[in-house]
Amino acid sequence: MSLQDYDLPHVFKYHCFVCCQQRPPGHPRGSCGAAGAQPLWEHLINKVQAMQRTDISITTSGCMGFCSAGPLMVVYPEGFWYQPKTIQDIDAIAQSHLVEGRPAEELVVVLKQ
Repeated sequence: MSLQDYDLPHVFKYHCFVCCQQRPPGHPRGSCGAAGAQPLWEHLINKVQAMQRTDISITTSGCMGFCSAGPLMVVYPEGFWYQPKTIQDIDAIAQSHLVEGRPAEELVVVLKQ
């Protein structure tokens, strides 16, 4: 049996995963927590709550694998990865992606192969 066999509701328009990984100071990989992620995610959560958007979920996660690039978040269903560094970046992502439905292109992380 697979997920397609279940009648699952479409609950969220957007599902944001935000990294809260906190490694010890000086860890060679760094971490989103050490890069100041927590106040950014708190601002995002407060912003979504203030918008009264029950179709947006924010889930904290552990390491997403690109620690030195943090803080990182990914927004599904599109799978856009963002690298917000400031409260203004969070505001831009919220307005552009979560309200207007278009990526905040200047904050999208592009990984080179």
